[in-house]
Amino acid sequence: MKIIIKAVGIRMPKWVTVAFEEYQKRFPPETKLILEEIPPYKRSGRNDDEKARQEEALAIMNSLPKKCYIVALDERGKQYTSLELGKRFSFWQNVGSDIVLIVGGPNGLTDELRNRADELWSLSKLTLPHPLVRVFLAETLYRAYSISYNLPYHRQ
Repeated sequence: MKIIIKAVGIRMPKWVTVAFEEYQKRFPPETKLILEEIPPYKRSGRNDDEKARQEEALAIMNSLPKKCYIVALDERGKQYTSLELGKRFSFWQNVGSDIVLIVGGPNGLTDELRNRADELWSLSKLTLPHPLVRVFLAETLYRAYSISYNLPYHRQ
């Protein structure tokens, strides 16, 4: 199974890449964690928010594999405890296709993209900066993986 994170944003600080890769390498070969960056829309004025959201959504949609299970990260999504996410991870493993997690740009996701998703997941009620989301998401996914395989990473 591949877990593909499609995240709007490029050129993250080095600490983000180092931290993300630390968790990425912990996954076994049969469960790959892949990050695919989507370039953000180049804004030219103050009223470009909706245009940016639309263009970024289009870029995400055009980059999706033909067969995949889509989880959009969105504030309206379900929040999980670590143990609940471990069970959800087990479910994703049995879906039979790659899992794509979508992290939108600063203006969020379009309704069309949210509706295209198989599920919505909220990492937190807090607003998190995009660089931190990548690291947080990688750690959270590794924790869910370790829970689903009863590895000693997670303590209760």
